[in-house]
Amino acid sequence: MATKKKPGKALAANSQELKEFRKTNEAIGLRISEGRLSLLSRKIFNVMVYHAQRIRNKGENAPIDTEVAKNYYWIPMAELARDAAYDSRDTELFKEQVQELQNIRIYSEDAIQWTSERLVSSVKLVNPKGLKKQGGMLWFGFAFPPEVENMVMAPGSYTKLSVYYQALLRSGASLALYEICRRYATNPSRVTNRAEWEWWYGVLTGNPVGETIPEYKYFKRDVLKYAITEINTVTDINVELIEHKNGRKVASLQFRVAPANQESLALSAPPVVDAELVQRMMALGLSQEDACNLLATTEEPKLKATLDLVEARLRNKKAPELTSPAGYFKQALRQGYVSNTAVAQKTIEALPPKSKADASIEAIRERYFVERAKEAMGLYRELDAEAQAEWLDQFKASDGAKGLNLARGLSSTPVRTAFAMWFAQQQWQEPTDLDLLRFAAEAVIQGKAAG
Repeated sequence: MATKKKPGKALAANSQELKEFRKTNEAIGLRISEGRLSLLSRKIFNVMVYHAQRIRNKGENAPIDTEVAKNYYWIPMAELARDAAYDSRDTELFKEQVQELQNIRIYSEDAIQWTSERLVSSVKLVNPKGLKKQGGMLWFGFAFPPEVENMVMAPGSYTKLSVYYQALLRSGASLALYEICRRYATNPSRVTNRAEWEWWYGVLTGNPVGETIPEYKYFKRDVLKYAITEINTVTDINVELIEHKNGRKVASLQFRVAPANQESLALSAPPVVDAELVQRMMALGLSQEDACNLLATTEEPKLKATLDLVEARLRNKKAPELTSPAGYFKQALRQGYVSNTAVAQKTIEALPPKSKADASIEAIRERYFVERAKEAMGLYRELDAEAQAEWLDQFKASDGAKGLNLARGLSSTPVRTAFAMWFAQQQWQEPTDLDLLRFAAEAVIQGKAAG
């Protein structure tokens, strides 16, 4: 089924709060020939685009008076950190991410030209009082290569994107898919381009062309489903997967896009990149790049539960020594060493304190069924009268209607409640443990937990 919105998503009051920028359509869905795009590097690049379009003039606000400084766009580091939802105290991790952007070589091709270019040509960190000294303001300077500069500052056909919404997304694939689908939200067809699923894999994961790719079923399970759920939970659009098959195998994909119905509420602060989790992974022997990639592509409760498991294993003096804690950690993530209960517990721990006392797996399940029943009634009301009557007759003959007084039909609250639960069961399969965990995570993202 298509993933639907839960009530309570917030829409910023105006474009100033959303911090909208124009991203040329040629820069959306770029294929990478070298390097790798992670979640944080994608966010940082988009924030750079936003501020370059806002500032317009190179050299403006330059913290140092040199000729070279006139060739850069300049913003306070704290401003970039806020817009990218990044922990600004960890400058070493930031340096790694901007170097990652410089290492990325992209290519694009149309009917008349083929282009290969670096994404960012040069970056600087400047504190006029000294990088190693206390006090002063840290500034970030950046410059684009000619082709990228032209796409950033003078986009022909473009898509309006929002710094605010991108900051809410927690995986690189979610952000990449959001950008592509946002482009088609105002298209009359509201359907994306159709392409082989392998193409979508490269574009969404940010992995370089030519890298070995998994089977489609794993791509769908580990990347697509999570990205769609996240987009449909926190952004201004709804996305639905369309699969095109060749025989029994999925050959190509499209996505159906629709604007979301949102309430106008105050904006909440977006989540920041958790530098503590990165440090915990690095302590096991992972590189900073690997740690950031895992943070970008793994649900945080699962990541925390697996870290707890591996760290406890290392503290256990009676167990055989681990020759490669980093390898063991990756294997534990890949093969799901932690139980669903442990992951769910990490999800529950992230809930607001007031709801911890009564939070439980069963409570999550109950809330899931209540929300699903509401969605089911919404679907039922969209049916014509004949179809509604057929479904109601089927319900009356089912076990779900036993013991109920059906004389008043759906105007009776007990009958309406039972029917909604039954109708939901006819539309959708029994939720898996992963469905329940994601539902719990959505409550965290929305900043609430239903009691």
